[in-house]
Amino acid sequence: MNNMPQKGMESLTSLKKYLYQLIIGRLDGERIRHDPYRAEMLNLVGKGIGGFIVFGGKKGDMRFFINEAQAIPETPLFIAADIERGVGQQIEGCTPFPCQMAVAAAIDRNNLRDELILEESVRAVADEAKDIGINMPLIPVLDVNLDPDNPIICTRAFSDNPHEVAWFGRVYIRIVENSGLISCGKHFPGHGDTSTDSHLLLPVIGKSRHDLMEVDILPFREAVQAGVSSIMTGHLLIPTVDDMPASLSKEVMTNLLRKELGFEGLILTDALNMRALKNIENVPVQCMKAGADILLHPPDPDITVQELINGLASGEITEKRIGEALRRIETAKKKLQKSAVENIDYQKHIMLSSRITDVSISLVKNTSGLLPLPEHDKVCIIFAGDHELFRTSPLNGYFSNISATTDGIELQNNKCVIAVFTNVAAWKGSSGIADNEKKRIQELIRKVHRSIVISFGSPYVLRHFQEADILIAAYEATEQAQKAVIKCMEGRLDFSGRLPVGL
Repeated sequence: MNNMPQKGMESLTSLKKYLYQLIIGRLDGERIRHDPYRAEMLNLVGKGIGGFIVFGGKKGDMRFFINEAQAIPETPLFIAADIERGVGQQIEGCTPFPCQMAVAAAIDRNNLRDELILEESVRAVADEAKDIGINMPLIPVLDVNLDPDNPIICTRAFSDNPHEVAWFGRVYIRIVENSGLISCGKHFPGHGDTSTDSHLLLPVIGKSRHDLMEVDILPFREAVQAGVSSIMTGHLLIPTVDDMPASLSKEVMTNLLRKELGFEGLILTDALNMRALKNIENVPVQCMKAGADILLHPPDPDITVQELINGLASGEITEKRIGEALRRIETAKKKLQKSAVENIDYQKHIMLSSRITDVSISLVKNTSGLLPLPEHDKVCIIFAGDHELFRTSPLNGYFSNISATTDGIELQNNKCVIAVFTNVAAWKGSSGIADNEKKRIQELIRKVHRSIVISFGSPYVLRHFQEADILIAAYEATEQAQKAVIKCMEGRLDFSGRLPVGL
């Protein structure tokens, strides 16, 4: 890839091709079978787009399209994906892995055997990414989850301990980079200490610069030392650092990340379609001016390029700044290895994922004599939280008495399991449960003789139910996690997980 000249501009067509290189646009995998959409995406490749961030799709379809798209440009496309929970998080036919908090619950970093299992699982994710054509997995999450009500990080974080987060981050970075892929630490300078989802609003983090450096930035500092290729900035406002969001802040990107931490790799913005930036004008130009190299997921790549052209014409951004970004992009793309992975054992990956889930289940509180549950024991099962997550739960047919929700429940015996389902998802705005449902569960615990509360999702919901006899954290609402909990309650599995956060 030729760098944009420092003096004088080439033709408008050539200029646009340079500017498209700065963009990673959205690719909807479910739509690539439709010829008009496929043609639209291939047209962007022809215009010079830097790459795509992949959402959804089937394994064979995605592999075929990515190979087709990669055959067009002179340089490789970045193919990015949020695959914190394995490639199966995005691509049908690939393996879903446990979330990062479940991984931290399962893996003891002081145990060499556990570290080898962790390495094997990250390598499995990297191999599946390469099989599909994903060369920029947007992992690891390096946020330190300090706010129990964090609606968007929560179980995506490894821990509330910055040293734990840093250790796991280093392992992920080493394996991903050694696989010939581009690792990405996110969301700098730390999205873990807020109860606001930046997909919806701009989070304001009111902490001192000292605390930020000692806690939130510590995992990113160690990631830089570990050789992370890219870092994603969050849409976060930290008044003690700057009066602009981090993703538009020269103080954060250029002075703090580049100069103070010594990072020389790619700086990506978080997705530019998020509402945190809705009241800010000329966002792409301001991001580039502040020090970003890649504009991730702008609503419209064509409009973004025109805004950059206008910014150059007005002098708000310079050719030098664009040239710096293009050189870093060129360097990163030269590192990408095109070698395919052969004979991937997807069945082995499924077993590995299940194994990690099995040992992640954490017994947070125990009252002796209740577990394991006797066979054919009459236990009432109550479902709470997100009904979409428990509609087809394997727990439904496991307990012999009744199943219901907390709304209007009539108790038929004196032993009760309360399964609380929550999910961490963009645009949702919450990772917990509603106050009225919380109160109903608390009343239920006081009424019954014995109670077991299981959190399938955020472990922080358990802090509201300390009066229960038993508290269990399972970290996610997957069928795999639910079956693991059943095995633990029956005594077929030990509760091996350790809670990675304080309640």
